[in-house]
Amino acid sequence: MATAKTLRATSAQPNAPSSGAQSLLRQLGIIGIDHLEPVILAAIATEQPLLLIGTHGTAKSLLLSRLCEALDLTWRHYNASLINYDDLVGYPLPDDAGNLKFVQTPASIWGAEAVFIDEISRCRPDMLNRLFPIIHERRIQGLPLTDLRFRWAAMNPPSDPDADEGNYVGSEPLDPALADRFPYIITIPAFATLSAIDQKLVIQSSASRTVPPELSTRLRESIEAIRQRIDATDPGLSDQFSEYVRLFIAALRHKGTSLSGRRAAMLYRNLIAVSAASSPKSESEFAATCWQAVTASLPQTASGSASTSPAQLLAIHREAWSVSLLDQSDPRKLLHAEPNPVRRSLLALDLGTDIATRSACVADALGSLPPGARHALAFHLASRETAQVSASVGEQIADLYSQVAVQQKGEQRMWRFGPSFEATKRIDAFLARPPEVAARDLGFLTNLLISQWNAGSLRGPADVDAIVASWIRQRQELGTPTNVSDDGRAK
Repeated sequence: MATAKTLRATSAQPNAPSSGAQSLLRQLGIIGIDHLEPVILAAIATEQPLLLIGTHGTAKSLLLSRLCEALDLTWRHYNASLINYDDLVGYPLPDDAGNLKFVQTPASIWGAEAVFIDEISRCRPDMLNRLFPIIHERRIQGLPLTDLRFRWAAMNPPSDPDADEGNYVGSEPLDPALADRFPYIITIPAFATLSAIDQKLVIQSSASRTVPPELSTRLRESIEAIRQRIDATDPGLSDQFSEYVRLFIAALRHKGTSLSGRRAAMLYRNLIAVSAASSPKSESEFAATCWQAVTASLPQTASGSASTSPAQLLAIHREAWSVSLLDQSDPRKLLHAEPNPVRRSLLALDLGTDIATRSACVADALGSLPPGARHALAFHLASRETAQVSASVGEQIADLYSQVAVQQKGEQRMWRFGPSFEATKRIDAFLARPPEVAARDLGFLTNLLISQWNAGSLRGPADVDAIVASWIRQRQELGTPTNVSDDGRAK
C-alpha cells in the first residue's frame, strides 16, 4: 500500500509541467477547460477513446480539430446523424479475382490516424452498430484499421422530457455497452459557467487561427513525458489506485450504480494516466487527481442511467480515498466492506471505532430505514451500553426510542370515514388480533402506532400495515436483546 512518503516520492519525477505554465489547451485557443487538460492529455497519451458531452457551442469540435492540427494527424470528421456506411468504407467493387475491394473516397476512413464522430447520440441504430467496432477494436468489416490511433466522439446531453429548458430532442442516451467502450467521458462546461474573463476571451477568440510550430512541439513533448511517467509509475502507487478503485466501485454499488469489471480496469488505468498528466505532489493533490479521473470515467453520464447524485459521488470518493490509505488491519476497512447499513452500524459499535465513525454509521443506518424498522433499530441501540454516539445522533435515537418505550395516548381528532379513520380501524383490528410477537413487543408496537397516529403519519390502513411489518422484520433481524426489561430499558 502506498504511504504518504510513497506519494511524495512518486510525484518527484522529471519532465513534470510547471504549475505556473499556461495551459496548453488555452494556448491552442480553447478557453475555459484548463481543469480538464490532464484528462484530455491522458486520453491522447494512452490513445484511448474519448467522448465529449456538452451543450451546443462549447467548442467540442474546435478542441478536437485543433488537437489534430497540432499533432499533424490525418483525420476524418463524421456527422453521425447523417453518415451512411459507404461514407466510411467507400464503394464496394469486385476486382479481377472476384475479391471485394473498397474504392476509397476522400472521406473514407482508410488511412485515417484519428476519427471524430460528431453527434453520436443522434446516430441511427444500424449505423451505431457499425461504428462500435471502429471505436472499440479499430476495425471495420472485420478488417484492421492499421493507421487509426485516436477515436473521438461528441454529443449533446441526453434528452430529458422533464427539463424546462436545454432539452436536446433527438439526442438519445448511448447504449450502455457502447458508452462502456469510452474510457474517457468528459463533460465540457457551458459558456454561462465560465468566469467573466474567460467569457470575454471566448467572445474575442478567432476560430481561424493556426497552431504555431513551437506549440505543436510542446504538445508532443508533453504527451511523450506523460507516457514516460505512466511507464515509470511506482508499484506502491499502483496498489493504492487499485485499492481505491475497488473501494469506490463497491460503495457505488451500495448506492445502486454498478460498474463492469472492464470499467473498473479502465478507471484504474485512467487514474494512472491522469496522475501522470497532472503530476500531483501531495496527498491532497493525489486525492483531487483521483476525483478528476473518476468524474471523467463514468459511462452513466452518456447512457443517462446515473442514479447517484454528484454530492453522493463526491462523498463516496472521499470515503474510498481515505479508507484506501488505511492499513489492512484497521477496523474501518471492515466497515467499508459491509454493504448493509444496519450491520455496518452494529459492527462499528462492536469494533470500538472512534465516536465520529460510530455516529456516522448509526446515522446512515437510521436514515436508510423506513418507519417501524428505524424505530426498531433505535430501540435496539438504546439498550446497548456500547452505543456511545455524538449528541445529535444520540438525540435522534432517544426521540425514536421514546415513541416506542413511553406509553402513548391518542390525541388527534379525526373525521369519520376519512383516511385517518380507516387507519384507526386498522389499529383497533391489530390490537384485537395482534400478530405473533412477544408480549412485551406488542406493547412497544402499540406505542409506536399511536405515536405515529398523533404525528399524522398514518394516512390509511396501508401505512399501519407497513409500519407493523417493518418493525417485526427489523426486530427479527436484530434479535431481542437479553438485557432488556419488559419496559424496554437496559438492565
